[in-house]
Amino acid sequence: MTLKLGDLAPAFSLPTKPGEVVDVGALFGKRPVVILFFPLAFSSVCTAELCHFRDDWSRWSALECDVFGVSIDSPFVADTFRTTLGLPFPLLSDFNKTVATEWGAIHEELAGLRGVTKRAVFVVDRAGKISYAAVQESPKEQVQFDEIFAAVQAAK
Repeated sequence: MTLKLGDLAPAFSLPTKPGEVVDVGALFGKRPVVILFFPLAFSSVCTAELCHFRDDWSRWSALECDVFGVSIDSPFVADTFRTTLGLPFPLLSDFNKTVATEWGAIHEELAGLRGVTKRAVFVVDRAGKISYAAVQESPKEQVQFDEIFAAVQAAK
């Protein structure tokens, strides 16, 4: 089931690389948090999405928000993808698909693959609630960067 506006954001922890886990839920309620679910590392639309955040990082960091990318890729791939792109924010591995499932951001089947993360964005506000939610059914459909930015501004 997809989370909706006003829902309390479910807390979670995921690895950024082997042996390093981030407790994202501990940040809820402290400052806005942007969670970017993306289908697969090294795919063209995912790369463009994450590079957009990287290339415009001064704008995002000025909002004093935390940004996390989440995919079903292994912790090894997540770390390599982050390093390759030079991303200033963590990419998290939801290899077991528990978080994407709980947040309603998982394809049952996509191009013959089962359990691929949907392209989805959630903004968690200072109260720990979902203040923005957009879940794309098509992995080729890019997120709405200006909408996300406005949602983070409003979540402050």
